[in-house]
Amino acid sequence: MSAYLLPILYTVFVWWFATGVILYLNGLPRWTFKWTMAGATVLLVLALAGLQATAHSTRIGAAYSAFTCAILVWAWQEVAFLLGWVTGPRRSNCPPGATGWRRAGFSLEAVLHHEMALVLLAGAVAAVTWGGVNQTGMWTFLVLWIMRQSAKLNIFLGARNLNESFLPAHLKYLQTYFTRKAMNPLFPFSVLLSSLVAWWLWQATGADGVTPFMLTSLTFAAMLLSLAVLEHWFLVLPLPSEALWAWGLRSRVASPAKSL
Repeated sequence: MSAYLLPILYTVFVWWFATGVILYLNGLPRWTFKWTMAGATVLLVLALAGLQATAHSTRIGAAYSAFTCAILVWAWQEVAFLLGWVTGPRRSNCPPGATGWRRAGFSLEAVLHHEMALVLLAGAVAAVTWGGVNQTGMWTFLVLWIMRQSAKLNIFLGARNLNESFLPAHLKYLQTYFTRKAMNPLFPFSVLLSSLVAWWLWQATGADGVTPFMLTSLTFAAMLLSLAVLEHWFLVLPLPSEALWAWGLRSRVASPAKSL
């Protein structure tokens, strides 16, 4: 049982804690942003080195290390985006009356550099783990990337909960590219497909001949994907999901003088 329980608990903790830390750092005064970005970049370099160092190891510890390193790589782009350093060439509200493909084009411009950073980071993770038996880091990054793209599309097409409180003041213009509605036609397919993949991964953890390393690695991927499905449900259900990270949002309660 511990073979499942430990990676499950670790995934839930990292998912919850890392999100809260990023939100907290993003809510600090703007003069701290350069230090936050510098620290995140150092961690990015160390994480890529860690992925390369564990790429050919099938120890359980190597699976934990690769998973953690992939989360740190992902955290870099989260920090860069929320700090406003890597977003897109359009940094203004969506033009009034823009609809259809025109609105989609404006939305892409608003996050174009962010999307390019994701491609580059995915390439970096693939490069340092290429040919390795330990693909935990690559799986982790792919789950995060694919499910984040799905969440973006669902928010663009329409969702009940848009999590606007997660956006800092300097990114509030992004709200104008969101659509608030009970649900959109893509949502059921997003949840169904990702749930089926998660079920397949959970099934794979109990297959005959699965080594302790593979069980750990697959559990990381299955649990992370399950949490991503849960986050999708947060978009449409009337649940106070933001309360999970209320502690990370406290840094935004600051006096105007300290925010300069």
